[in-house]
Amino acid sequence: MIGRKALAVYRKELRQIARDRRTLLILVFVPAFFLLLYGYALNWDIRHIALAVEDRDGTGDSRALVAAFVNSGYFDRVADVQSPADIDRLLNLNTARAALVIPENFGRDLVNGLRPQVQVIINGDNANTATTVMGYAASIVQSAGAALFEGQLREPPVSIEPRIWYNPELRSTLFLVPGLIAYILMITAVISTAISIVREKESGTIEQVRMAPIDTFSFMVGKSIPYFLISLTSAALIVFAAMLLFGLPMRGNWISLLVAVSLFIAGALGQGLLISTAAETQQVAFQAAMLSSFLPTLMLSGFIFPISSMPTALQLVTYVVPARYFLVALRGIVLKGVPIAVLAPQLAALTVYALAMLALASVRLARERG
Repeated sequence: MIGRKALAVYRKELRQIARDRRTLLILVFVPAFFLLLYGYALNWDIRHIALAVEDRDGTGDSRALVAAFVNSGYFDRVADVQSPADIDRLLNLNTARAALVIPENFGRDLVNGLRPQVQVIINGDNANTATTVMGYAASIVQSAGAALFEGQLREPPVSIEPRIWYNPELRSTLFLVPGLIAYILMITAVISTAISIVREKESGTIEQVRMAPIDTFSFMVGKSIPYFLISLTSAALIVFAAMLLFGLPMRGNWISLLVAVSLFIAGALGQGLLISTAAETQQVAFQAAMLSSFLPTLMLSGFIFPISSMPTALQLVTYVVPARYFLVALRGIVLKGVPIAVLAPQLAALTVYALAMLALASVRLARERG
C-alpha cells in the first residue's frame, strides 16, 4: 500500500519536473558546469610566469641560464631589459611577474669557480605566487649551474639572490585583503540592488512608478545613489579596518583609489539593477546575484588562482569579469603606489562595464514600463 502511494507520488513529481525544464536543466547541467569550472580554475600549479631578462654578460653561459628558465615550462620570456627602471616599469604594469638579472662577467666567474650570483626580482603582490616562483627560480638556477659543469661540483656553482618587491615579507594578508575588498563589495552591491526593483514588484508599488511622470534614467539614478553611497562608505570602512588590523599599506593616491572603487561599485550596482529588472521574486533575484557575483569574483578574477595557469578558453572568459581589472588597479594603488595613468586600461575596462550594465538595465526597465 505504501509502495503504491509512493509510486504515485513519484510519477506525479517526475511529470512536474519534466514540465519545469528550468529546474531540470539546473539539476542536470549546473553540477557538470561547476565540475568543469572548479576542475580547471582550481589549479595550484603556476605556469607561464612572465619573465623579463636583463643579461649584462651576453655570453654562452648566461644564455644557457636564460634558456633553462624558458625551457622549464614555468617561465615565458616576455621582454629583454637594459636597466632597473625598465624592470620597475614592467612589474608595475604587470607585464612581467619576475625579472632575471645576470651580472657582468658571469661566464668568466663561473669558469674561474668564483660562484657568481644572479638576481631574481619577483612581484610580491601575490604572496602565494611569489613564494612558488621563488622556489622555481632557485631550483632552475641550481640545476642549470650543475649542468654547466656536468655535476662535477658538490657545491652549486651559481648562487641566487631573490628580491621580493612590494611585499618583501611575503605576508599573505597583503595579497588576500585587496581580493576580499573586491569580493565583499561585489556581492553586497549586486545583491542590494538586485532585490530593490523586485521588492517593488512584489509589493505592487512598481505600478505607481510606471504611472509617475519620471523618465527611466532618472529612476535608475535615484535607485542607485543611496546604494552607491552605502557601498562607498562600506568600502572606506573596509580599507581603514584593513590598514588598522592587517597593516595594509597605502602607497598610492587616495583620489586614484576613490576613482577605481567608484567605477567598480557603479558597475556592480548596474549589474544588480539588471538582474532586478529580469527577476520576478526576491528569491530568484538573490540567487542570480550570488551566482553572477560570487563565483566569477572568487574563481576567475585572479583573487586566489592565477589566471595565467588557467586553460586558454577560461582565460578568455576572465576578460568579462570586472573584479579582474579592479584587483589589478587596487593592488597597484595600495601596494605599489602606481600612478593612475598607468592604470588607464583597467579603469577604462571598469568604465565600460559600468556603462554597459546601467545601459542594459535602463533599456530593459524602459521596455517593461512601456
